[in-house]
Amino acid sequence: MQSSYRSYQPITPANNKLLKKRWDQKRYYTHRMNVQNASPVIDNNPPRTYMHLHLKLKKLQVEEERLATVERDNRILLEKIGYIMRTGGRVDNLNRDYTQKSLNKTKRQREILRITHENHAILKRISSKEPTYNHLQWEEEWKLNQIYKDNISKYNGPPRDAKQWKPPASKNNV
Repeated sequence: MQSSYRSYQPITPANNKLLKKRWDQKRYYTHRMNVQNASPVIDNNPPRTYMHLHLKLKKLQVEEERLATVERDNRILLEKIGYIMRTGGRVDNLNRDYTQKSLNKTKRQREILRITHENHAILKRISSKEPTYNHLQWEEEWKLNQIYKDNISKYNGPPRDAKQWKPPASKNNV
């Protein structure tokens, strides 16, 4: 029986054909293993699927909140309808929470503030000024004029001075 290593013809020159055959076979098997275990250069796997992209929890949460709001509003409306059915449904159209708003309010307030400042300035100027007329002299002149008037009038009333006045004598007491 002839061994197969004698019939083996190596590609590269070798001194020992048996060893050269073993080495070539070992290199071939390692090559085959490398080829079998080699990863592809092109990634042809499908992309990874992320559950948070498909499940969309935020959208579900928003939808759930919207449904809860609708349910709450429906319950409130149902309570209002029940109250109207029980009581006969009086209408209350007063809006007690409404406060009137004016677009001109700030301008009016500024104008009032300006006028108030001007009035205070005028009052200060008037208060600081000494009077030019003597009111005591005026009162004396008025009393003198009253005496003149009494002298020339037909009906003499009581005298201006209360100490000098005497009631007129009545006809029945005489």
